[in-house]
Amino acid sequence: MPTSPSIPGAEAPERPSFASRIVYPVAGLLLALHLVTDLVAPYGIHRDEFLYFAMGRHLRLWHMDFPPFIAIASEIQRFIFGDSPIGLRIVPTLASSLVVIVAALLARELGGGRFAQLFAAVAVLGSVFFQRAGFFFMPVVLDALWWTLGFLVLARLCRKGVSEKRWWVWLGLVGGIGLLTKFSILFFGFGVLIALLATSWRRTLLTPWPYVTLGIALALGSPSWMGQINLHWPLVAQMQNLRDTQLSHVSVLGFVITQVQFGPAVLVGVWGTVVFLVARPLRPFRLVAWTCVAIWVTLIVLHGKAYYVGGTYPLLFAAGGRALEALRGAAWRSALRWGLAGLVAAYGVFALPYGVPILTPRAMMRFMAALGPLGAQYDNQGNPLPLPQDYADMRGWQERAAAVAQAYNALPPLERARAVVIANNYGEAGAMEFYGPRYGLPPVVSAAGSYYFWGPGPLPGRVAVTIGESAEGLHRLFDSVEAGPHLTDSLTVREERDLTIYVCRGIKRTLQEIWPEEAGRQ
Repeated sequence: MPTSPSIPGAEAPERPSFASRIVYPVAGLLLALHLVTDLVAPYGIHRDEFLYFAMGRHLRLWHMDFPPFIAIASEIQRFIFGDSPIGLRIVPTLASSLVVIVAALLARELGGGRFAQLFAAVAVLGSVFFQRAGFFFMPVVLDALWWTLGFLVLARLCRKGVSEKRWWVWLGLVGGIGLLTKFSILFFGFGVLIALLATSWRRTLLTPWPYVTLGIALALGSPSWMGQINLHWPLVAQMQNLRDTQLSHVSVLGFVITQVQFGPAVLVGVWGTVVFLVARPLRPFRLVAWTCVAIWVTLIVLHGKAYYVGGTYPLLFAAGGRALEALRGAAWRSALRWGLAGLVAAYGVFALPYGVPILTPRAMMRFMAALGPLGAQYDNQGNPLPLPQDYADMRGWQERAAAVAQAYNALPPLERARAVVIANNYGEAGAMEFYGPRYGLPPVVSAAGSYYFWGPGPLPGRVAVTIGESAEGLHRLFDSVEAGPHLTDSLTVREERDLTIYVCRGIKRTLQEIWPEEAGRQ
């Protein structure tokens, strides 16, 4: 058994065999849950999903304001599966099932046997976070997968020792793919750095291998950070906007309460991580535990949203399962182990309507009402919502595209030939771009978020059909503003509840002239 560099002279616990016969079926259950939900969900496509699909159509490596992995994945899955309900979300569906497997492997690497591996796998399956993240085509579950693999590599490094150079390389590869996926991998990297400094692993900073790891990650993730340089650091404006409009509403108490709502497995995992910090037989893995602690402390201090630490959950589940498995001997300890495992599974079933959109909107509202204050839902600004925000963000997009098409098709042929569609936010723009071809709409123009970097297009905008814009603002830009179809939906997010489609003519300054002034709009 190799000596761990984390505690000189200490040995890592034996690594049991992989319990594939119980882990793979759990992963299959999560896979089946997402596939079935894709087919029966009484909602449409999420506003963020529209944006990521659009990123694939506007793919420009080293010149994008977001890490491009999700855009590449979008194009690949749509090329293979088209726009079918399952095909549009096959990547997160597979990724969430892989998280189940990697979490179990992580429990095994920490010395966990069949129970610990089963607990980690079931905890992922029963986690509201992974149920929801694995349903939507967003980078959240992919980011969590890379974090989990990163923790697995760290645990392997702790077991094998500093001299095992290939694990430094693997850590760099995981970090690079993570950087291609989401900038939040930087929190993982920062956590590793703090953990290195906080343990005897600090002496590895005098060797070339941590820097080889960093170099590999930066090289593989270069499309992400080069895009920031080429576009003059739009991430700075995005983070400022996020802090002003959303993170300012996040409190430490709210952060903690949401962790509890994510399920009892998180609490068991926090306890398990503490055990790894203090229990002598498990101290060889202190590097992994301190990485997790550093990430949590950093995100709490920065007022990060509760789900930002979601990438640490598989480690917590693995650590919790390993700590529970160590409770041997007395009958009450066995009862406690299996009782907590059963509680984790039961909570996953009970909270399933929050994890995946299986209930109709009205049924979901009744379910929320039955839970009283615990069922209350709020948007990113702290305003109450009739549905969970992710579900509210899935309502009415095709109807909005049809209303825009109605106004567009009512134009005389000469005006249709030179008309543009202008959308106020990226959700509206993404929906118009996604549904536009089936309705015969022209290309959409928007200054919101990523759409700004894709430009105003070649047409000056002398005739425009708009969605999400106010009449007052349009009168400042156009000579004529005519109201068209009117849409209402009390169950969607606030900015989409009362919309009027406007037909505008006689733009006072062309879109190309206006465009530079729109920089930084989110």
